[in-house]
Amino acid sequence: MTRCPLALLIALLPLSASAQTIYKCVDANGGTTYASARLDKNCKAISSGPENAVPAPKAKPAGASANPSPSGFPRVQEDTQKARDGDRRHILDQELAGEQRSLEQAKKELAEQQAAGANSDRAAPYRDRVAQHERNIQAIQKELSNLK
Repeated sequence: MTRCPLALLIALLPLSASAQTIYKCVDANGGTTYASARLDKNCKAISSGPENAVPAPKAKPAGASANPSPSGFPRVQEDTQKARDGDRRHILDQELAGEQRSLEQAKKELAEQQAAGANSDRAAPYRDRVAQHERNIQAIQKELSNLK
């Protein structure tokens, strides 16, 4: 019984900024109702005025970064960052080549299973392996495309 009025009060709280006044009304049976307008003479104002309004969030300057670095945060020199990016590209290229070899091997094993007349259940792990290597290749290619 107390949940309904409480839920109604919680639902009406966001409206308090626009309605400015919330009334608590008690009927003849003792039931409580919360409203943004006075329903009868038994209604009492429980909140009113701009002191209950929530201020609008402050706008950020147009050129401000979403996550600015602290003033004392160490910076990486441009040539050091380029070297790191080059190392990353080299590592990703190696991973891509390894995944492509693994994909070819998985495709070969799947073809052997299918040629041997393996049923669908028996060939499923081989198809799953092929699909996994294809997804890995797509992910590595995406990472490579994101490099500067």
